[in-house]
Amino acid sequence: MITARAAATFDPVARSVATARAFVRDTLQGWGYTDVVDDAVVLTSELVTNAVIHAGTAADVLCLRTEDGVRVEIADHYPEREIPLQPAALDLGSLDSENGRGLLLCAALASRWGVEYSPTRKHVWFQLDLPDRPVGVRSAGPLLPVGLLPVTDERVRVAVVQVDSEGAVAAWNDDAAYLFGYTADQVIGKQLTDFTAWPQTPGTSTGIADALRLSRWEGSYGIRGADGRTIPVYGSHLRVRDPQGEPSTVCLLVRDYERAVLQTPVRAPVSDTAESRNTDPFEVFIGSPAPDDLEGLLQRTVERARDMLDADAAFLLLATDDETELEVRATTGLPSARQRFARVPVEAGTGRYGSARMPAVHEDLDAVPGAVPLLANTGMRSVVTVPLKVEGRLTGSLGVAAEAAGRYSNEEALRLQFAADRIALAVESARLGELERLRRGSLSFLVEASDLLAGTLDRDQTLALMAQMTVPTLATWCAVYTIADPASDPELSYVLHEDEERIDGLKSLLTRISPPEPVRTPGARLWAAPAQAAHEAALRTSMRSIGIGDAGGLGSTTRTTLATAAAVGGETVVLPLVARNRVIGMLTLGKPSDDHFRQEILELAEDLSRRAALALDNARLYSERTAISQSLQRSLLPPGLPAVPNVEVDVIYRAAGEGNEVGGDFYDVFPIRDGAYGFAIGDVCGTGPEAAAVTGLARHALRLLAREGFAGPAVLERLNAAILDEGARSRFLTLLYGELWPQEDGSALLKVVCAGHPLPLRLRQDGSVEPAADPQPLLGVMEDLELYEQEFTLEPGDVLLCVTDGVTERREGTRMLGDDGLADVLAHCTGLTAGAVAARILRAVERFAAEPPSDDMAILTMRVPEPQ
Repeated sequence: MITARAAATFDPVARSVATARAFVRDTLQGWGYTDVVDDAVVLTSELVTNAVIHAGTAADVLCLRTEDGVRVEIADHYPEREIPLQPAALDLGSLDSENGRGLLLCAALASRWGVEYSPTRKHVWFQLDLPDRPVGVRSAGPLLPVGLLPVTDERVRVAVVQVDSEGAVAAWNDDAAYLFGYTADQVIGKQLTDFTAWPQTPGTSTGIADALRLSRWEGSYGIRGADGRTIPVYGSHLRVRDPQGEPSTVCLLVRDYERAVLQTPVRAPVSDTAESRNTDPFEVFIGSPAPDDLEGLLQRTVERARDMLDADAAFLLLATDDETELEVRATTGLPSARQRFARVPVEAGTGRYGSARMPAVHEDLDAVPGAVPLLANTGMRSVVTVPLKVEGRLTGSLGVAAEAAGRYSNEEALRLQFAADRIALAVESARLGELERLRRGSLSFLVEASDLLAGTLDRDQTLALMAQMTVPTLATWCAVYTIADPASDPELSYVLHEDEERIDGLKSLLTRISPPEPVRTPGARLWAAPAQAAHEAALRTSMRSIGIGDAGGLGSTTRTTLATAAAVGGETVVLPLVARNRVIGMLTLGKPSDDHFRQEILELAEDLSRRAALALDNARLYSERTAISQSLQRSLLPPGLPAVPNVEVDVIYRAAGEGNEVGGDFYDVFPIRDGAYGFAIGDVCGTGPEAAAVTGLARHALRLLAREGFAGPAVLERLNAAILDEGARSRFLTLLYGELWPQEDGSALLKVVCAGHPLPLRLRQDGSVEPAADPQPLLGVMEDLELYEQEFTLEPGDVLLCVTDGVTERREGTRMLGDDGLADVLAHCTGLTAGAVAARILRAVERFAAEPPSDDMAILTMRVPEPQ
């Protein structure tokens, strides 16, 4: 005879296997069938894996309780499974194979098992019988090797202390006197609390008085001995009553290090009798030990409520902070994955019949369609709901339902209300604890998110961070839309799913539908388009597959479409990304099939969207300004090096500072007229935009003045006057300017003026190095300058090296490369091309110190090649 049942459906995703295991474990433990829990969980894991992983369909799990055991049924929905027409020998598979072990385990572990086929489903069931126990034997541990048994003294001392209903010691045995030093006459009649040190171990939240009132309790505390020392003990308390009906507590105490002598496995819940309810209503209803977490407490509550009224299903909803809506938090006998975190209004209106603040009995839901939306399309006909209240405030609603009509009356409502009153305070306390943990977690999450978002100014990286912070912490999948300007349409910029294999299908689906409307209204709003589009695509694909009649199974495209439909089939919300009074995009969050968001998650997502919007807009502004800055800087660089006949020319330029392309150092090589070329290398005082401005002035002035026919000294004198005309914006400038005339004999004639700049070095073919000019005053300091130019000839094989002080002043500690160090490096460059000489100089500068260069550098090399 079936005495209870529990059912659930699990989606075809990998995590459903773990969820199914937890469902079966919680169900059997709630029924008190701890002896068969492990075997049932192993078999369920294998069979659900076959359904959701190998068959690729949803799995229906049904648990049936009988008087002598439990039956578990797992069904899949694979539509093309063949039905055997005649009996055949069943191949149970091999222990070494990866697949097919479920039936082999059934044969090994189950009392009975079988497989049943229908045109659209396959059922695998197994029966686990409870072990026979002699009268008086409740449970026993396994056989253990002697070496694993607990170690005790020569004799185990077990103090037996009986405490009456008032907390006074009523009995004290000889072992108690031996352990604690008090005789029975010294303690009988005194309060046990006079001798206890509570708690002995940290983390114990129950007081001694509370522990003595519990039907059964185990734990550690201390007893103060006659010598004043506290003796750590491990106790097992059992509440009993004497022939007159008076309650008392028997305490068995051993030394704390001998706790293994008394410690027992988790006990099954006590039976739900009238006497036990009168004795300890909460423990009787919930069972002992009570779950210490909210989810476990809620799940245990709905299972006990279902069993108490012999129902087919039960559900529990908790009120939101404003008490206007109820949120589904636990169900049994219903598709919990589909209903979890769904919301219904508290008062009468669309989606609710009556008020959740009062008990209600619905004899037949078919007569009032939609009265309880939670039970729509579940087959439930009759239902009773009662409120959970704490100090007159609505905190939740508890309901049970049956498939038959007319099952419940006011009597069942009163019984359920009595149970709800017993557990309301515990549920509210656990809910507030969970809420506090969520809030602390939310603050930590937002602090970490703010740090990560503030750490980058790259737009693409900001988009990736936004998505990675929401998946899977807040949602199963995420899409970010961006809006370039108010006149532009939203553009899909980033898509992420917790399963990487679903990203491409999700992105394809979102590109086929119109983006959400950009609305500035804060908060999350529902967006039904993705779920509808996914459902329609899955329907078309399924119909097309049925029409083709592919006996070989579903194609990869069909599987991708169906998987995408499952991934986005739940609730989808859109949060605006608003920065500086403008909508710059939308953050879209989604759940898988028929799943819902919790209000706390939506509030956290809203906080995140505000921070992310500001970070994304900052990245946009930074990118725009960087692009403008780099464009302006590139305009200050020479367009390219001209081809000088019979002369190799090469330049290496490095601007200091991240993102800088031009600094205070500059160079230029340009044609002046036929057969004549100008070249310059200079260094403006300082770095950054101000130095770059003087750089642009100097380079353009040099070209203009040289092409007007002015000689080198005249060019520099006029440039000096132009710099001084800048007034407060002027900066002094060191400059090496020269003119180059290639000669017919293969040499090159040069005329140079060195105005405060590091002297150019000339490398001859024999390896000797010498300065090629004399120092003269720098520019931008004095109004009247008397400059002169110096003339020399580069013979074939000679090299002229011109650098800025970023090369010669390269430092490591107190060491500096200097002019002599540069000359030593250049002396080993004979026979190298102009480009190779410049590269060797740069490599020597970089290797001189471990730290990267902190000053701008320019290296200009000219070489007259040897005749072939």
